[in-house]
Amino acid sequence: MARFTKIQTLTAIKNTGIVPVFYHRDAETAKEVLMACYKGGIRAFEFTNRGDFAQDVFAELVKFAQKECTEMIIGIGSIVDAPTAALFIQLGANFVVGPLFNPDVAKLCNRRLIPYSPGCGTVTEIGVAQEYGCDLCKIFPAGNVGGPSFVKAVLAPMPWSMIMVTGGVEPTEENLSAWIKSGVTCVGMGSNLFPADVIKTKEWNKITELCRYCFKIVEKVR
Repeated sequence: MARFTKIQTLTAIKNTGIVPVFYHRDAETAKEVLMACYKGGIRAFEFTNRGDFAQDVFAELVKFAQKECTEMIIGIGSIVDAPTAALFIQLGANFVVGPLFNPDVAKLCNRRLIPYSPGCGTVTEIGVAQEYGCDLCKIFPAGNVGGPSFVKAVLAPMPWSMIMVTGGVEPTEENLSAWIKSGVTCVGMGSNLFPADVIKTKEWNKITELCRYCFKIVEKVR
């Protein structure tokens, strides 16, 4: 069951500006990554539903966070249908993210007052998602549908929009600055924030340092 309110969740996502997107089949590895991000200043974390028994790892991660990372808000990503969303909400998901928009997921999340960020690739899709109560819409894959210039174009006639971008976000000053300057509410960052060699060698401090570096860029540009 979600521990944070919808307002608390959206505020944390907006204030941090960076939402790590991560999956690993090993719960202990996931815990280490979560803690590394937490130490780096991250307060919203998206675990993705991308492997067998992802729900088991997620359940352990939520329980771990409640004890060790008390301010961390954990959401579930890669959700494409309502039954799966319901499962993860029951396990403690505070927000739901998907690669596409599914009205059934929107209705379910609205009923539980849980933020749902669906993947959208056009202005019309964003508009429809907003009609279904999606406060924070995800542009995905952001780097392929137009990049920062697309975000600026959307916000011009729809300045009330809250936009998350995922896909094409890199932990560099040039890339992050461009996205933040475009007006995004936050960026979602996956493999670029978690290099495979770092995960393999368990150099968790490098993830913490990278999170801090990215967070400073966001604060500087804002």
